[in-house]
Amino acid sequence: MDLQDQLKNLFPDHTPGDEPVTKADTSLWLQEDPLICKYEKRKGKPITIIEGYTGVDSDFKQLAREIKQLLSVGGSFKNEQIIIQGDYRDRIMKFLQDKGFKTKRVGG
Repeated sequence: MDLQDQLKNLFPDHTPGDEPVTKADTSLWLQEDPLICKYEKRKGKPITIIEGYTGVDSDFKQLAREIKQLLSVGGSFKNEQIIIQGDYRDRIMKFLQDKGFKTKRVGG
């Protein structure tokens, strides 16, 4: 018994289709005020901080996840700020502008 037969036994009413599984469009709330992208050093290590988002925290967390995946770096979401390890201001600002956000570079 192959996998298709097992699935038919489990879900007899389901008809298999050729529709590809697509990711849901996660549209974020865009704001008028720019997101502030600044550079700091903490304990001798460079970090990039994004702050100034006035929407829902879950949208900001989703944005943090997308930025971390784009850059393949670590980071966190604390105190209504996205903290990214390393100095990636230029790439982050380009990514945010492509998404439709206004950005402002602060520091250095």
